[in-house]
Amino acid sequence: MNTEISAAWNKVENMINGFMVLLPNIVLALIVFAFFFFVAGKIKGLVKRLTRKHRQARNLGLVLGRLAQGVTILIGLFIALSIVIPSFKAGDLVQLLGISGVAIGFAFRDILQNFLAGILILLTEPFQIDDQIVFKDFEGTVENIQTRATTIRTYDGRRIVIPNSELFTNSVTVNTAFESRRLEYDVGIGYGDDIDQAKQLMLQAIHSVDSVLQDPAPEALVMELAESTVNIRARWWIKPPRRADALDSRDKVISAIKKKLVENGIDLPFPTQQILFHDQTEETDGDRSRQREGWPAGKGEVPKPRSISGSLRKLAQIRAQRDGNGKIDSQPHNDHS
Repeated sequence: MNTEISAAWNKVENMINGFMVLLPNIVLALIVFAFFFFVAGKIKGLVKRLTRKHRQARNLGLVLGRLAQGVTILIGLFIALSIVIPSFKAGDLVQLLGISGVAIGFAFRDILQNFLAGILILLTEPFQIDDQIVFKDFEGTVENIQTRATTIRTYDGRRIVIPNSELFTNSVTVNTAFESRRLEYDVGIGYGDDIDQAKQLMLQAIHSVDSVLQDPAPEALVMELAESTVNIRARWWIKPPRRADALDSRDKVISAIKKKLVENGIDLPFPTQQILFHDQTEETDGDRSRQREGWPAGKGEVPKPRSISGSLRKLAQIRAQRDGNGKIDSQPHNDHS
């Protein structure tokens, strides 16, 4: 019993002696790690200060600051472990981190993919904070570009969170990428109206709106001979190109065009459609040279429409003759109205 106690005490004593031997190294390692930790925070703050004045690089500076802080802390950890354990090599930790990184990569593949896509978006800057973008069915103003996702505020006051990997691998329309933007609207005039006069009136109406840029100049182009109208496309430029400005300009331009055309007698016709109805009871059915609906009557006699009562009487006569029932009505009738 005494022997076991003595052996256990010797182990404890050796551990204490070993700890006392390592204590200076541990203290030095803690001091070194604290120094690197402090330096990492300063580096992060420096990067943020350097990019604070530039709106475009604000989020990128935050990400780079975090990365620089993490790399600095990792270097300090390597050095501290080397001081505490002289036999420790940085390559051993790198190898361990590499093996762990593979497992972590499979487990958090989507998160890492979004993270890398976020870094690339911040570096390439296809769009910036406060830009107005269209992505699939979503449209709004970019609020924040984070390393995992980008948030946009829709025009009706909702927040949409979009993973960065989707934004980076799909098409995105940036409405505010340039200083000016072109708007357009089709106006249909009647076939009997003068096209040149209508175009001139439309241009006068567009020029009367203050928000329309004079350079590039507005345009009025004939685009289509439609079923009921001659369609003329009005095109004009605005600055700035934001959604509110586009809606305001569109409202004023369309109102001015409509008022100008109506005041000068230009017709804005409704869609019209002609429907030809065939009662299928005329003697000329099947004779395309005499049918009225769908084909010209030719040079011969033009068939006349049959009244409903006459059509029903004609059907009854045909059926009676087919069934052998004889005559239905011997009195002459006028089948045409």
